[in-house]
Parts: sequence; C-alpha cells; structure tokens
Amino acid sequence: MEVFARVARPAIMAAGRRDGLRRTAERFPLTRDVVHRFVPGESVDDALDAVVRLRDSGRLVSIDHLGEDVTDADAATENVHAYLTLLDGLARRDEEPAIVRPLEVSLKLSALGQALARDGEKIALENAHTICERAQRIGVWVTVDAEDHTTTDSTLSIVRDLRTEFGWLGTVLQAHLKRTHADCREFAASGAARIRLCKGAYHEPMSVAYRDRDDITDSYLRCLRVLMAGDTYPMVASHDPAVIAAVPALATESGRGRDDFEYQMLYGIRDAEQRRLADAGNHVRVYVPFGVQWYGYFVRRLAERPANLMFFLRALAERRGA
Repeated sequence: MEVFARVARPAIMAAGRRDGLRRTAERFPLTRDVVHRFVPGESVDDALDAVVRLRDSGRLVSIDHLGEDVTDADAATENVHAYLTLLDGLARRDEEPAIVRPLEVSLKLSALGQALARDGEKIALENAHTICERAQRIGVWVTVDAEDHTTTDSTLSIVRDLRTEFGWLGTVLQAHLKRTHADCREFAASGAARIRLCKGAYHEPMSVAYRDRDDITDSYLRCLRVLMAGDTYPMVASHDPAVIAAVPALATESGRGRDDFEYQMLYGIRDAEQRRLADAGNHVRVYVPFGVQWYGYFVRRLAERPANLMFFLRALAERRGA
C-alpha cells in the first residue's frame, strides 16, 4: 500500500491541476455524491447544518470556504464577501444552543489574492484583515491555512503582521517541510500563538520536504514536542494513530491539561476516532469545508491516503451498479 501511495500520489495531485478533469468531475453526479463524504455541501446553510450536527456530538469546528489560487482581484473580493456572509451566518446561528464557541474559520491566502502579480501580498493582507475584524467582532477565531512551500514565507509574513492586532490568530505549519522545526521554535517563543500542526497535503520536492512516511511522522513529533513545550496552543491536526497515541505523553511531559491543546481532524475522516477522543473529554475540532470549488480539496484528500482513494473507487463502483 505504501508503494502504491508513492506512485499514485503525484499522478493524483497532477490531476488536481487539470482544468478539464475538474470540469468533468464537477458535472458528474456520481462524483459529487461521493464528495459529500468530505464536503458537506456548497452553501453556507450546508456548512452550518454540518456544524450543528458536529456540535451535538461534542466536537468543535473550523469552517473553510473552498477556493484558492485566484487570478484577479475581483475573485479575491468575492471570497472575502463569502467569508463575511459565513461569519454573519455563524453570528445568527450562535444564538442557538447547538452552536457553542469557540467557533473558527480557516482561510487560504491564495483565495484572497496572495498570488496576484501586482501587490498580491498587500491585497491578501488587507482582505485577511477585513475578515479578522468581522470575526473578532462576533467572537470567532481565524486560522490561516498553509499551501505549497513557495507561499510559506509570504504567508508567515502576513500572519506576523496580523498577529500584532489579532493575537488570537492561528496559523498552520506543515511537518513535512524541513524548515518547520525552526518555524515551530519561532512561534513557540512568540507568545500564545495558536498553531495547527499538520503533516502536509502538497507534493513537495525532496530539496525542501521529507517524502518518506516515517521521516514525516518523526518530524511531526519533533515539531509537536517544541509546540507543547513552548508558549503556544497546539492544534494536533492528524489522523495518524501513531501521532494520536503519542499526544498524552507529550502533553504530560509539558505539564499541559486537556484545555491546553486540541486534536483536529477532517470532516468525514475517522469519525469514530473523533467521537472517541471527544467522549474521553478532549477538545476535538473538525475541519468542515464547503463551497462550489471543492475539486482541489477533494483531490488532496485522495492523494493523502490510499484508503481514501480506494473508498472513492469502491463508492463509484457501487453507485454505478445500483
């Protein structure tokens, strides 16, 4: 299975960049039905309904409006408006008992204009600031997602600027990048940073990233030890049983209780494990993506684990035979 993953992952990620395949997948009803395992829907109401179900089971949420790599400023502005609409919806729904703070939204800076040729970083910073202002007003957290390694310096620069005003702002670091241990040390010393540590969903070159599964897991645990020992709120974003099993000892070693960190997992993946951790009294946050631009996100989920790809192929076969 590991050999299959190494061979299949680059091909799957390449498929994620092909517009023709994306358009076909988005029109294919069978594909869209299976996608709902990972993406609950396309509208704000779809996302909020998923939030209610998760909150009823004792889990926290982080909501992501899908969209990335925008090519013009107008598209970036549309994404900002989508987040403001989402935040307004959360503010209205937060009056209902089923939704309890701390709510969170996640955002990708490339969806806010980061990659634009003219003033992209400045535009992304301004757009993210607008979202953070609205989020702060209604008591919702924001976490800035990580993307491929070419964006890391720009993303962390924007995060540092935003944290001068929004100290609660979270960011994502990817353990498969060789630089991340040093980034963890920086944020661990920066004061109360919320850091979501994930393994990484992008196919990166060996010059900047670990590619072997065991090396990535080792890097993850080394980075997590730094975050646990530092002045951070670690968000353990992993489905790996080895990582999850190591967390209690690392927390104890650092003198942390259950309120001092949280587990994070993706919507639709290892739901029983999410419930087990929550039932044991841990904070468990589920990353809930929604929106019409689900294709890139879906492809990355397939590429991350061969089991996801096999699930998708089995589901398609079952639906074709129905």
